[in-house]
Amino acid sequence: MSTQFTVPTREQQSENNLPTYDAILNGLGFVPNLFATLGLSDNGLQRYISFQNDKSSLSNKEKEVVNLVVSEVNNCKYCKAAHTAIGKMNGFTDEQALELRSGKATFSEKYDALVKLAKNITETRGHIDQTQLENFISAGYNQGNLVDVILQIGEKIITNYLHSITLIPIDFPEVPTL
Repeated sequence: MSTQFTVPTREQQSENNLPTYDAILNGLGFVPNLFATLGLSDNGLQRYISFQNDKSSLSNKEKEVVNLVVSEVNNCKYCKAAHTAIGKMNGFTDEQALELRSGKATFSEKYDALVKLAKNITETRGHIDQTQLENFISAGYNQGNLVDVILQIGEKIITNYLHSITLIPIDFPEVPTL
């Protein structure tokens, strides 16, 4: 037996999730399938978006560096597609997004240190190579930034796992496999 998941409609969202669902719909013009799927939980969509939108010392562009490499490490096709599109909205080219997914950034020393640390944290589940941390600090980041990187990785793992388990349709342009 195989459990099939369908993307819940607005009518299937709980009262707790509806304000968040409607805000996403009004802001983007559509609700991405993965966000709607978070609404399978009575509090899931509201809870995740609240976490995602909380303040961080990382810029939106730095968050996308983390999102792209974590999604690649976890092989989340949905998140790789979504964050390539969002990365482009934040100023990355297709080539830079591919490079970030591969775990390097030859176009920026600071992003290179960030992407390598985020990749190492994700691959080792936190048992990092200390050299990656030293390079991160040397690139101008601090211990507070490290905490925010870890929070960003955790946030992205949530959606990576959700898609890997539900396999709901991808509603962003597909991206090449590395």
